[in-house]
Amino acid sequence: MAEKGAHQAASGAVHILNNAKLFETVPDAVADLNKVYATTARERGLHKEHLSGEEAAQDIFGRGAAGQRLGILFGPERAGLDNDDIALADVIVSYPVTREFPSLNLAQAVLLIGYEWWKLKSGGAAPIAPTRLSPPAERSHLIAFFSHIEAELDAAGFFNPPDKRPRMIRNFRNIFHRMDLTAQDVQTLRGAVTALVEGRRKAREQSPQS
Repeated sequence: MAEKGAHQAASGAVHILNNAKLFETVPDAVADLNKVYATTARERGLHKEHLSGEEAAQDIFGRGAAGQRLGILFGPERAGLDNDDIALADVIVSYPVTREFPSLNLAQAVLLIGYEWWKLKSGGAAPIAPTRLSPPAERSHLIAFFSHIEAELDAAGFFNPPDKRPRMIRNFRNIFHRMDLTAQDVQTLRGAVTALVEGRRKAREQSPQS
C-alpha cells in the first residue's frame, strides 16, 4: 500500500521512484559517493564544515557539474540523523530556522535543498514568463483617448472649479501614463467610455416623460 501511495503522489516523477535503490545501511548507501552532506539542526560536537541550504546547493551544483557523485542524508522527522550517520558525512547542512522549533517536516527539508539547487539550475527565473500580445499604445492613440474621455467628463461637470481644470487634466493623464498601456488597453478603455455614454443616453431616451 505504501508503494502504491507513493506512486500516486509522485505526479510526473514516477520514473524517479522506479529507479530508486534501497539499502540496508547508510554506509552501503553512501559507499560510491565522492561527497556526502548531512542535514541536521542540532550541534553534534562533530568538527565538520557547516553550510546553509543555499551554500550547500551551490557546492552540490558545482561539484555535480564536474561529474562528482554526491549524496544528501535526511533523517527521520522524530529524531533526525544519529551521530554515526552524520560521522559518515563531509558537511553538515542546516537551515535558518528558529531555535525554539528547529525540526522540519522531512518533505519540507528535502524541498528546501531541492529548491535552492533548482534556482541555480534554472537561473532563478519564474517558469511562466508574462506575454504581451499587444504592442505599447502609440502616443496618438493615447491623445485621442484623452480627448474622448475628457470631453465626456467636461459634459458631466467633472472638472470643477473651472480654474483648476488644467491641473486636474494633467493629473488625470498621468494616471494612465503610469500604467504603460498597450494598444489593446486603450481600445478597451475607449470602448468602455463609449458604452457608458451610449448606455446613459439610451436610458434617458427610453424613460417615460414626466
